[in-house]
Amino acid sequence: MSELEEFHQSLIADIQGNADAMGAYLHEAFFEKAGEILNEAGEIEECDYCHFEGVRTVMKAKISGKVSLEVTGYGGDPRDTGGELALILTDFQLTPTVRTTEARHLKAQFSKLVEFLRHSRKPDFLEDLEETSNAAQLVDLIQSRWSSIEKIKLIFVTNADNRAKADAMSAGNIDGKPVTYSSWDLKRLKGYIEQGRAREDLTIDFVKDFGGAVPVLRASGADTALESYLAVIPGAQLAQIYDRWGARLLEANVRSFLQARGKVNRGIRDTIAKEPQMFFAYNNGLSATAENVVCQKTEDGLVITSADNLQIVNGGQTTASIHAARKLAGEGLKDIFVQMKLNIVPPTLAPTVVPLISEFANSQNKVNAADFFANHPFHIRVEELSRKILAPAGADGYRETKWFYERARGQFADERSKKTQAQRDKWDAEFPKSQFFTKTDLAKFENSWNGRPEEVSKGAQKNFAEFAKLIQKVWGKSGARVDEVWYRQLIAKAIIFRRLERLVSAQEWYEGGYRANIVTYAIAKVAHDAEAAEKQVDLQRVWRMQTVPPALEQALLVAAAEAQSLITSPPEGIRNMSEWAKKQACWERFRKTKLDYPEDFKGMLIAPEEARSEDEEIKDDAELTKSVEDQARVFELGPKFWQNARDWGRMHKQLSPMEYQVLDICSKIPNRIPTENQTAVAIKVLAKLESNGFGGKQEATAAE
Repeated sequence: MSELEEFHQSLIADIQGNADAMGAYLHEAFFEKAGEILNEAGEIEECDYCHFEGVRTVMKAKISGKVSLEVTGYGGDPRDTGGELALILTDFQLTPTVRTTEARHLKAQFSKLVEFLRHSRKPDFLEDLEETSNAAQLVDLIQSRWSSIEKIKLIFVTNADNRAKADAMSAGNIDGKPVTYSSWDLKRLKGYIEQGRAREDLTIDFVKDFGGAVPVLRASGADTALESYLAVIPGAQLAQIYDRWGARLLEANVRSFLQARGKVNRGIRDTIAKEPQMFFAYNNGLSATAENVVCQKTEDGLVITSADNLQIVNGGQTTASIHAARKLAGEGLKDIFVQMKLNIVPPTLAPTVVPLISEFANSQNKVNAADFFANHPFHIRVEELSRKILAPAGADGYRETKWFYERARGQFADERSKKTQAQRDKWDAEFPKSQFFTKTDLAKFENSWNGRPEEVSKGAQKNFAEFAKLIQKVWGKSGARVDEVWYRQLIAKAIIFRRLERLVSAQEWYEGGYRANIVTYAIAKVAHDAEAAEKQVDLQRVWRMQTVPPALEQALLVAAAEAQSLITSPPEGIRNMSEWAKKQACWERFRKTKLDYPEDFKGMLIAPEEARSEDEEIKDDAELTKSVEDQARVFELGPKFWQNARDWGRMHKQLSPMEYQVLDICSKIPNRIPTENQTAVAIKVLAKLESNGFGGKQEATAAE
């Protein structure tokens, strides 16, 4: 079986599992997965499900014919996405082998999207739709926003292997608005899910597509780790490149950074409009990476003609601002030039090097460390806890398991792929796929519980950007709050969220659509009402059971039914229900609504002091476990290791007198036995020495 066939089977199983868990149709579960990928890859900023399929009669040269219309969803309100309208069509089929499709199939799918868009502009089409249907909401959005739409993006996602590739390809204009189309087939989905690569096809040909080569100076010697260049790129060329590729040009950390901090910097915009000739002098420029570049020597010096997978790691605000102000600047745009530092980073080094370049390059702008998400200690701690803490078997289980936190895209697939089949079977039992969650999942669980459902409703990446602002508050000075107690509560929130997704789908009152909004609003409401009663939901009970008790289920469903009523009844002047759910006013109205919960719901609430008492017991158990682990490690490393660590620390002046004494005791095991406190000190000192260059076992071996 080929890797693609194996991925195909895995994806189908994944979608079937998600559909069962959510109580949804397969095509809806596939759209949810596709939307998550498109959002994270920077193709779209938001993702709303809106399936419509139909046939319309048209007249051409006095001859009537029928055309197919179809859409699966869209990428949010163009007013909130920089004037971009994104329409998405998905194609998911259960087949025993990998389907292969040709270029004509791809063309037919995009034709359905084009016809839907063309008909959406006609008043009679909206009149024929059910007023409260998802399709009517989208058509109304297109009609009401048409004047503010600047470009149109058509996206097709399929679990077939399509022989034709399309990535931001131009498809002409509709009413003067440029149209591009992109396809995500099975191979491209595989590349992203397993390796976080969305941009295999993002090759920027400066000469062919964007007006000319970019002059550069080589800024690296023969012995440097990375090939580097200094460049000056015209503002008009940069705006043109951003217009085609959009947020996909921005390294993921920077993309989220921009979402968290607004769209256009007023100072940059004013310089572009009033003093374009001074832009180069005032602006700090860009830092960028690429996987490869093609250079040519000319009479005027070295130029770059093309770049593969160009990523802006600092200067996203500058780039977006130039693009947004290009109409305002007019002819002045020709006077704008931007300096750019470009590092060539091979794909093998990209996962580790690019985030560090991003972090250090952005430090001049006082970007909080929490913005560099995957590398923040918060996420590293959650990852460590997820690999260590065993979840109870629960009422329906037969063994303890673990929840897998994917700190960086592709970790789960990468770790699993390295194992033999027998090891995979063991891995799958230890880390069930249903207990896998990502950074955006974590943000969704936490912000729902923290009373921010309107933020969760804005989509995975925007919600995550908002959650990032709170990370430092959660983390504190030392990260002591992110402990086993906190982790258990997080997993309880995950269990509640996923269970409610499935419960909502199964209810007779559920009208379809807006499930994501309903779920986050219901959880936020239950958590808020418990706090208003000076109680809190017994999350430790959910953790112990690894399921949601019936009393809590019923309370959540009461809130969910009312949430649907609220979301589908927006106030006068707001027609789009999805947009209504994203407003603070929606949450304020729901927060103040009085609900009648079942009487036995009170049994799921505990007093804060009762919760603290149980938390202390858990911490005591965790501290005892940590103490035993420290002692075991100290003895396992052995006296020779500790002798070497002691001598290295003294030679490099890294040890206080007390620390030296503790390591000296450890170096005399078993003649001298370190106490419990001394083993804890030894482990801390070892971490300090290693962070300062101590080589551990390798140096100990060399010393022997």
